[in-house]
Amino acid sequence: LSESGVPQLVQPMIWDYTADLDVEGKVHLIEKYHRCGFSKVWFASAFKGATGVNQSLTLIGHHLKNHLQWLKVASSSPADALEGIALTGWQRYDHFSVLCELLPVAIPSLAVCLQALKNGGYSEKIKENVEKLLGMSNLETDTFMR
Repeated sequence: LSESGVPQLVQPMIWDYTADLDVEGKVHLIEKYHRCGFSKVWFASAFKGATGVNQSLTLIGHHLKNHLQWLKVASSSPADALEGIALTGWQRYDHFSVLCELLPVAIPSLAVCLQALKNGGYSEKIKENVEKLLGMSNLETDTFMR
């Protein structure tokens, strides 16, 4: 792979939407890419639509946990290895499926995930900031929004 010249042309993207992603495994994968000559990698997460084809409400806690795991991967990876993270928002699993988790119900999840990434973690203060930004009195991350 190193000799092919591909690492000078592209940057790999590592996709994982799980709440309990294997941090150590992802760090080893990044190190392998680095040894092959790839200078940078991308991560891909989701703020909605990755928990089930019939899901209608967004599981904010699931997506928050995923982003917190990605932050652990980033902090455990070689310096300057990360180019960026793509926050995907799946709305359909294939062209024959019904829509799932429409954007309006997922906006709180998007706000939580963006703030967690921006601040390098999630705390009560960040939660209060998201509630203020969205005009919400009680942001629930472990249950569905009421």
